[in-house]
Amino acid sequence: MTTDAFLADCRARLAFDLLSNTWNAVVLWALRDGSRRPVELRERIGGISSKVLTETLRRLQFNGLVDRQAHPNASSGVEYQLTALGRTFLAPIDAVGAWAFEHGDEVMAAQETACAPDPQSPHSTC
Repeated sequence: MTTDAFLADCRARLAFDLLSNTWNAVVLWALRDGSRRPVELRERIGGISSKVLTETLRRLQFNGLVDRQAHPNASSGVEYQLTALGRTFLAPIDAVGAWAFEHGDEVMAAQETACAPDPQSPHSTC
């Protein structure tokens, strides 16, 4: 086993992979207050298609972060909830969100600077 945090077989890279998908963090955050049906998640999140939500929920379930509860005799169908492991992932998501809140303007300013037209070059980089 290696201690290099960025090699393919390292646990840290697994966490970075989970965080790198925008919808993973958004769906986990939307489930922080309790179980939800897919339609409730779509309403709460906004801007996510049914297909992408289903793919995200399956990925989170595969990784042990979300649990699927089927209700065959109820009109609600299925609900999703965080597992104990999924709850532990809320703190890193919150930390990244706090960083974005604090430094988001700086990142956007850097992007605007990078995309500003260069009088020396007729080609835009953005």
